[in-house]
Amino acid sequence: MKRASFTLKGNKNPLYGVIRNGEVFVPGTDFISIHASLRDVIEANALEQLERSCNGTKAYSLNEVSLLPPVPNARRVICAGMNYQKVYPVDIDKPPEPENILLFSKLEGTLVGHADELEMPPGEAGLSYDYEGELVCIIGKGGRYISQQDALEHIAGFTIMNDGSVRDWQKQSIHAGKNFANSGSCGPWMVTRDDIPDVTEVRIETRLNGDTVQSASVREMLFPIEELICYISHTIDLKPGDMIATGSPDGSGGSLNPKRYLRDGDKLEIEITDIGTLKNRVCSQQFMGFEKQKMSV
Repeated sequence: MKRASFTLKGNKNPLYGVIRNGEVFVPGTDFISIHASLRDVIEANALEQLERSCNGTKAYSLNEVSLLPPVPNARRVICAGMNYQKVYPVDIDKPPEPENILLFSKLEGTLVGHADELEMPPGEAGLSYDYEGELVCIIGKGGRYISQQDALEHIAGFTIMNDGSVRDWQKQSIHAGKNFANSGSCGPWMVTRDDIPDVTEVRIETRLNGDTVQSASVREMLFPIEELICYISHTIDLKPGDMIATGSPDGSGGSLNPKRYLRDGDKLEIEITDIGTLKNRVCSQQFMGFEKQKMSV
């Protein structure tokens, strides 16, 4: 089942609910009074109760809402880098595969929701603005020192991320290159873990202006999901609602020959089996919010 966070058009107050047949059903007021956000629902292990609470309640069409990242108030967004084998031109020396898991984080204000505008970084930074389609795990049951054998049981669900990256700044500082305002996106919703029987069988496909630029199976990860969760939980106490982006397959703009970075007006689509498609357009700052057209779900 799909759970989403959203706002109504013209209203900035975040809401959440269940998506059924192209509509978003909101839970009853009694349920909302206990669980103010989807993160609170996840933390209370109340996703099934949310489903029941939305029976017969108010519904909005997807055209009436603006979808937010599924957990817009996530405490942490942790990302794995270099987690897929990359293909390099024959005239370039292939770097060695990483021996250890590489991690970085996304700050608040970095990610926009489905159909929202990706902000083209100003000035020279925008010349190396790149895309990266990724599968994201949303933690349901927190913990420290989680074993690989138990790791999947700690996942509430999955969603999609575009890990927007400014490559030239990333060379100076990974943190800076990964955290330009509104440079990445997440959504369109969360699909619960039990709706994906075998996550290793799902595929990631990224399309730029209709051209397929990334296509891979989750099975191709160098460090699988269980290992990522185990590793991260040895450094911090994972909390419900934390999001873990699991890395991007080969085909990002900086790895192509010639390079293909994002430009104003580009249409980016990231599709993952059994979840859906995250869609965004790139927009320069001077045009942000003007003549905005909602992209279809």
